[in-house]
Order: sequence, then C-alpha cells, then structure tokens
Amino acid sequence: MPDIINLLPDAIANQIAAGEVVQRPASVVKELLENSIDADSMTVQLIISDAGKVLIQVIDNGLGMSETDARMCFERHATSKISTSEDLFKIRTMGFRGEALASIAAVSRVELKSKTAEAELGTFLHIEASETKKQEPVSTNQGTSIAVKNLFYNVPARRNFLKSNPVEMRHILDEFHRVALSNPNVAFTLTQNDKEIYQLPAGKLSQRIVSIFGKNYQKQLITCQEETHWLKVQGYIGTPEFCKKTRGEQFFFINNRFIKSSYLNHAVQGAYEGMIQEGQFPFYALFVEMDPIHIDINVHPTKTEVKFDDERSVYGIIKAAVKQALGKHNVTPSLDFGSDVNFKNLAIDNSHFNTPTRSENSYGSFKSLDKQGKSTRWDEMYEQAIDESKPTPAEIRQEELAGLENQMTFQSEANQQQSVELDLEESSAQPMLMHERYVLKQVKKGVMVVDVILAHERILYERYLEQLRKKSGASQRSLFPVSLELNPADYSLVVELQDEIGALGFEFEEFGKNTIAINGIPAEIKNVNEKELFEGFLEQFKFNKSELSLSTQENMARSIAKRSASRTKISNDSIELRTLIDRLFACHQPNYTPSGTPTFIILGLEKIVEFFNQ
Repeated sequence: MPDIINLLPDAIANQIAAGEVVQRPASVVKELLENSIDADSMTVQLIISDAGKVLIQVIDNGLGMSETDARMCFERHATSKISTSEDLFKIRTMGFRGEALASIAAVSRVELKSKTAEAELGTFLHIEASETKKQEPVSTNQGTSIAVKNLFYNVPARRNFLKSNPVEMRHILDEFHRVALSNPNVAFTLTQNDKEIYQLPAGKLSQRIVSIFGKNYQKQLITCQEETHWLKVQGYIGTPEFCKKTRGEQFFFINNRFIKSSYLNHAVQGAYEGMIQEGQFPFYALFVEMDPIHIDINVHPTKTEVKFDDERSVYGIIKAAVKQALGKHNVTPSLDFGSDVNFKNLAIDNSHFNTPTRSENSYGSFKSLDKQGKSTRWDEMYEQAIDESKPTPAEIRQEELAGLENQMTFQSEANQQQSVELDLEESSAQPMLMHERYVLKQVKKGVMVVDVILAHERILYERYLEQLRKKSGASQRSLFPVSLELNPADYSLVVELQDEIGALGFEFEEFGKNTIAINGIPAEIKNVNEKELFEGFLEQFKFNKSELSLSTQENMARSIAKRSASRTKISNDSIELRTLIDRLFACHQPNYTPSGTPTFIILGLEKIVEFFNQ
C-alpha cells in the first residue's frame, strides 16, 4: 500500500489557520491594530472601505521593520514577541503566536510599506494568497502601513457568508473601541469610505471614554481603583441610573488585553446587587494588572479568553473593589419607609434623610499590607465577597440564558395553547382599576385580572407588526425637531434600518455627524419625550438582537411595543377599561406578551373559596 499522508503546502496550511484567526473583517482590524500597539506607535490611523471587504488599512508611526523582518513577518509562526517556552508565561505584548499576518495574507491581497528610524529607505511588499508578487525599496515615513484588500477573494464561500456592511462595520467599531480604550495614550483616527468617524487625541482614560461614547458619560463615571500585593484594579464604572438593557459597553482588560469573561462580569454585576433591576447592565471599563505568570492567555487564537491560577481570588477582589467604589461615591440602596402602602398612615417625616451620605468607613483601602505582603485591613471584606460569590460556570451560563429560556418556554406554551375564550359575564358589574396597573373584571368562573402595561404591549405589538408588513405607519409631527447625537455604531444601525423605522411612524433625517433630527413619532404614542422614546427603542432593539434570534420586523415591533407600553397610563373609566379588554381579546394571541409573559390571570371561584375555608 503506497504512503498516503502528505505534508500540506504552506499556502493551504495558512488558509486553514485563517479559518480561526480571520473570521471577518473585524478580525483583521484587531490583529493589525494590536501589531501597531506592540510596535510602540503613538499615532494609529485606521482606514476602512466597504466595511472592510474592499480595504482595511492601518498606518502607524511605530518602530517599523527592516527588509528581512518585513519578509519574515508573513511566514507562519514567525514572531518577535517570544523566543523560548518560558516567554509564554511572561507575555505582555498583544500578539505572540505568529499566525495573524500569515493567515491574513493567505485570504487577501496585502500591500506593506515599512521603515525603521535608522534606514534611509523602507520596504514595499505585495502579497497575494501567501505568494510574494513584488518586493522593492520605497521612500516612506518611519513606521508601518499595511493595506489588506479584497478580503476572502480566493475563498468565495467565506465571503458570501459575510453580513451586510452595517453589521460588519459594527463589529469593526467594537474592535476599534477595545483597542482605543486600552491605549488612551495613543492617538487614533478612523475613516470609513473617506468619511472621518473618530479622531481621538492621546489623553486620559476618562477623556477617551467620553470621546468614544458621548458627552453624557461625563455624568456617570465613577473611579474604581484598588491595589493588593499581587493584583491591581483600576478604571471606571457607571452609576446605577445609567444602566442599559444591553451588555455592549462592558470592558475587561487584563494587562491591557481585552478579554471576555462571564465569570468576572458576574463579579461586577453582583456588586450592583440591590441597586439595579434584573436585566439591566452597568457600564464599566476595568483594567486588571498582575504578573503574567498567573495568567494563561494561550487558550484560543483570538486571545480573548484567559485562565487564572487563582480565579476565585480575582473574582472576590474585583467584586469588593466595585462595591467600595460605589460606597465611596454615595451610590448605595436606600429604604423609603414612607412609600410602603402598609405604613402610609404612619409615614414619618424623613426629610432629614436627604442630607448627603458620608463615605462608608467599612470600605477600607486595599493598600495596607504588613511586612509579609499580607492584607491587614481588607481581608474581612475580601473573604465576605469570596464566600457570597463563587458561582459555578453552569450557574453563570444559566443566568445569562435565563431570559431566553423563559421566553422559549412561554412562547412554546403560547403556540400550543389555543386562545382562551372568555365569556365575559353579562351583568351590571363594571371593570375597575386597581393600583393604576391592574384591571379587575368579573367573569363566569371567577375574576379576571389584566395587567394594563402587558396587555397594551400585546396590542401595540400586533399593530406595529402589521404596519411593518404593510409599511403603513402613521406619524404625528413634532412642533420642533429634536436632535439626537448617537455613537457611530448606533448611528450606523439607524441608517441601516431607516426604512423599517419609518414604517413604524418615526420621521427623522440626518443632521450632521452621527446626529439625527427627529421630526415625528408614531401616532399612537402620546405625551412622551421624543429623544427618550427613540433611545429606549434603540436600546431594546439591540438587547433583543443580542439575546434572541428574531427577524428585523419582529424585533422592531417588539422593541417599540415594549418601550411604548411602559409609558401607558389609564383612567378608572369603565368604558376605557372595557375598551382595553376588548382590544386585547381582538388580538391573535391575547394570552401572552411577545416575550411570553401572561397578560392576564383568572382567579377561579374555587380558589377564592379555598382562601376562606383554610
């Protein structure tokens, strides 16, 4: 039998490696920006054309490369970052595997210009599908310019599976944000289709956050900074009142490397316990500095997953640090005894509680260490955070998917169950409103309790879904246009969905850089702030998109219905209440909201009798 095992050519091996390293244009952006940072660049320019499908170019003023290094950098496993196996445990650079440039060059056309400070001329390289087509000296500035053109031109199947330009551009912006946040001392610019999106001067982290996400972040940033003998935490967290429905603006950096960690995210979320509602997510940009020997970053080619040798201690220290930051800034939950309905008549004068809260002394500094390097002041707080934390990976995953699982369960029940046919009793009994939220109506088998907001959500959802299908949404014009400044990612999303948003009844137009002018809102929505409504709708849409698999029309109908219904107010007028009930049961599925929550319950006579026969 002849030998059948062959050694693959480098070109094929590089294409295989590219399947993990280069997943989409944003993957190329990440690798090129990180190379510029590793080259000690102080200014980095990112140029994008056609969402990276036509051109991704990064220009920096870093160290540059010699002629030999320029040629060598495109070879597999060629790197300047490590040389021995021990170096794997001392990594502080962004790259080290030597796979990125070889993988990129295997699936694109690459042009490189690079020059060191000592050289008179630089080097120009043109590579296609791992094959060097041209190499020559070139006059260029110090640093490196690398242009990646026609990504996946030789892998049609991969190119066909790329998403629309707005979607791919949002992924590019995510990578740009991560690198820009982790390096505030470096100036960055981003140009898309000859239009400047970002111009970020070098400065402090707080200035970089405001420059990227908007001026409204100036009001919500809380400094978080603590240090132990083996770990340092610093950065910013957001105030509870600025929490959002999406996880997007949450950043962890280990030794300036962006990582994704549900475990550490759970630590921050736990520190906000009692201050935010379930399903809300705070902003944070936290930097953890520790000896690389305690970290393994060689888990995945993307290098966004890490392993700690003492994960539990990292969890506890981060949670305690965030709690301390919230306590120092007087952001603590309070009890309003005057609002308890059971004590309304006994409510005391609590106006003296409005005086500013002093800093909580129990949140001691981590910086007090004895001669042996052991903590003398924070161990009690640290141990408490450890004891009450430590969720298992299964618990974390269960928490992340809880909303989705509930939705799937309820929706399955809704699909299987026929609409409840309620024979509303013909009697003189009229529906009544309770606590401005619930409608009580007598039925043959007992009492029906309808949640006004959830019922209105179902009614609006079916109405908006029909409008989107027919593109027949009515709009009410605002007396004056309302301007709304968005971050580039949200602005790109709004432009992408412009027709669908218009079909809901919103009227808006471009009004400068990343800004729109809202001229009208859906006709059914009364007495609302146009800016808050649009921002809330956009946040809900992004949340649904990240958690659920929905069509664009379905997602938009759900988002606007939920945000509009939350502002519903109804009077205790029997005709208005009966109209609400009639409109609910005219829906195709009156039993549940689009997310699967029941819109009403039936309190049966048998159950009522049981209450009095116990």
